[in-house]
Amino acid sequence: MELFLPDSAATEAVGAGLARAFRACGGSAVLHLHGELGAGKTTCVRSLLRSLGVDGAIRSPTYTLVEAYELDELDGLVCVHVDLYRLHGPVEVDELGLRDFLGGDCLLLVEWPEKAGPVLPPADVALTLSYRESGRLARLDARSPRGAGWLGELERDTSLLSYVVNIT
Repeated sequence: MELFLPDSAATEAVGAGLARAFRACGGSAVLHLHGELGAGKTTCVRSLLRSLGVDGAIRSPTYTLVEAYELDELDGLVCVHVDLYRLHGPVEVDELGLRDFLGGDCLLLVEWPEKAGPVLPPADVALTLSYRESGRLARLDARSPRGAGWLGELERDTSLLSYVVNIT
């Protein structure tokens, strides 16, 4: 699925759409976010988290590396936002203990997953944001049956129709 995002409001709409689609699927999932600095990864994640019900400050994990949010209204779902930009390979990523978050109801949101190598859980959905003309191109790829279900729900979200470039 490809979407053209002319501004940050459109990037936020994708985050909100991902949250609505995730709610429809339930359970746990892993989302990898790829893209250059400033492409909108954190903007998308903040919108997703806000749409899932996170109240208060949503901090960028650029310096803390990991921020976790427990959502009681979603049966204790834990959303874990990870930014691997400052890390230098799989050993440092492994030291974060991300495996501790897996197994239960957890939504793992990972920026810069390419820094992790094989120690990172595989993505259910991969989101790649790239610069295009005066905006961004968002490409969403399902990487598992769970991810296919998540994106199937997203494709039915009529609020995103004006941004759709291609559904594959």
